Amino acid sequence: MTAPRVLVVDDQTLIRTGFRLILTSRGIEVVGEAADGAEAVSLARELAPDVVLMDIRMPTMDGLEATRRILGQSPDRRVLMLTTFDLDQYVYTALSIGASGFLLKDVTPEHLAAAVRLVTTGDALLAPSITRRLVER
Repeated sequence: MTAPRVLVVDDQTLIRTGFRLILTSRGIEVVGEAADGAEAVSLARELAPDVVLMDIRMPTMDGLEATRRILGQSPDRRVLMLTTFDLDQYVYTALSIGASGFLLKDVTPEHLAAAVRLVTTGDALLAPSITRRLVER
């Protein structure tokens, strides 16, 4: 199996750099980085990554709208939402527009790499705390 090609999208340079280091050290190719949703839409079209690792809250265009547009252009692309904000409205919206997963930024490096590989296969993934809430409802 070839290494997944990933586009990292986050408005914070330090976060993007950290994700890049985590992923590349585990054999996952990071093909690009974007600082906002508009840049993500453009780079996703240009670079054709397998997975877009997408923050939610960003200037210019948020991650939810960027996800909607990216998946509108390429429905087979995988978008893995990764955010600090564990809010049900974000989870439901992300999943309803076709995101393949939703993780919190407190995820371990190993879990992040495993999640990227998992969504590449077509499976979906939710953070355990989110799964627990959905089951309770």
